[in-house]
Amino acid sequence: MFEALNLSCVRDERTLFSGLSFTVEPGEMVQIEGQNGAGKTSLLRILAGLSLPDVGEVRWQGENTRRQRDIFHQQLLFLGHQPGIKSVLTAYENLAFYQSVDGKTDADAIYQALEHIGLLGYEDVTVAQMSAGQQRRVALARLWLTRAPMWILDEPLTAIDKQGVATLIALFEQHAERGGMVLLTTHQDLQGVNRNLRKLRLTSESHVY
Repeated sequence: MFEALNLSCVRDERTLFSGLSFTVEPGEMVQIEGQNGAGKTSLLRILAGLSLPDVGEVRWQGENTRRQRDIFHQQLLFLGHQPGIKSVLTAYENLAFYQSVDGKTDADAIYQALEHIGLLGYEDVTVAQMSAGQQRRVALARLWLTRAPMWILDEPLTAIDKQGVATLIALFEQHAERGGMVLLTTHQDLQGVNRNLRKLRLTSESHVY
């Protein structure tokens, strides 16, 4: 189980959210909603352990993630606004590097991931030569390569065409059906996509959900 307990976040003397508590169970998808500036990205960075809350804590399997940082991060895939890939490497090299960190090498899996994300044929193109949308797709290809049960995704469907959105949503559902957890922000309407989808509306007075 993944838990957020009594989280509060203040930026530039403005409270983005406070008293925020919720859980994500295996098999669930949770969509974080809120107006621009509501603190969605700040919340995801706190949940991923990249920032600290002003109040509260985040737990993984019942224990504060700060006390088991390495274990938690081994079981987490976080995709933020920045693609998190190396511009001097090709699409294939980026994904091969990501695989090596996870202790495996599977060229077929990389080509399949690139095909799923619509980049087959671009495997030998350096990321620096790609458009912002293509770079985003290289980062998203990691979703097909990861073993992590917990996915925290900040606007993963941005700059993705209609077919690509459908492919990614199907992947989110498959991950949940296998017992994984997906927590994401998106402007896409996901209502009715998955019977285990929950929505959390972020406000400055967010409480327990």
